[in-house]
Amino acid sequence: MKKILVPCDFSEQAVSAFRFALDVAVQSKGEVHLVNVVEVPVLHDSVLMPVMAFEEALFKELREKAEKQFQKMRDKYAPERIKLESKVIFGPVSRMLFDYIQEKGIDLVVMGTKGASGVREVLIGSNAEKMVRNSPVPVIAIKKYVKGTASIKNIVFPNTLNTESQEDLVLKVKALQNFFKAKLHIVWINTPTNFTRDTITLKRLNAFAKRFMLKDFTINVFNDPYEEAGVNNFAQEIGADMIAMGTHGRKGLAHFFSGSVAEDVVNHVDCPIWTYSIKK
Repeated sequence: MKKILVPCDFSEQAVSAFRFALDVAVQSKGEVHLVNVVEVPVLHDSVLMPVMAFEEALFKELREKAEKQFQKMRDKYAPERIKLESKVIFGPVSRMLFDYIQEKGIDLVVMGTKGASGVREVLIGSNAEKMVRNSPVPVIAIKKYVKGTASIKNIVFPNTLNTESQEDLVLKVKALQNFFKAKLHIVWINTPTNFTRDTITLKRLNAFAKRFMLKDFTINVFNDPYEEAGVNNFAQEIGADMIAMGTHGRKGLAHFFSGSVAEDVVNHVDCPIWTYSIKK
């Protein structure tokens, strides 16, 4: 958590993400990159309005406006000892952010999310959901500000019990747990469509914890009709401060019909959600 990217549209949620990222950077002695991506419409040249001249003036105005807002955020929230970079980028939001991650060697994204529901969620999703699905580094989605290093004491880790595909994920979750000095609550969500007897599941969960040499953890089975609701309900029941989970980043029709539990949780849960895209 040394190089933290905060995509910023200056919304309340983005400011909350910025404040959380600053808390994390203070503890990790890291740096924060505050980036505003402006997705401008495609313009067509005409006799009355030459595109290049118009774009140049528009970009200059938008950049100056964003830089003033960056300065206000710095002055209000950023400690002087934190290294902070800010930048305005023009282009498609997701692509520009992924390029920035690669260019700067970012190792964590912290971003605000308003969540989504109904048709909007199914058809276009939120920018946070797209980051969760495709980001090459872990993403923490924030709806409301929480004190980053002091408040994260209980982390829920929903488990698929697929040990082969989860090795990289578990190593990162262990590092996350160690960073916050938190207790890890491993949970299997038992649904009617994916039902397993508790005795069998508990045995497998204990074997999982032993294999990865987990420490300071609990083992749990939670029954719910749906996985996403189960994660949410379990987190509320134990008073979780964060949820950590992997996503397979399904795309296209497979994503449309099956969805992703991690992305659904990001859209519907209020506490910070840490996600990592599991490589196949």
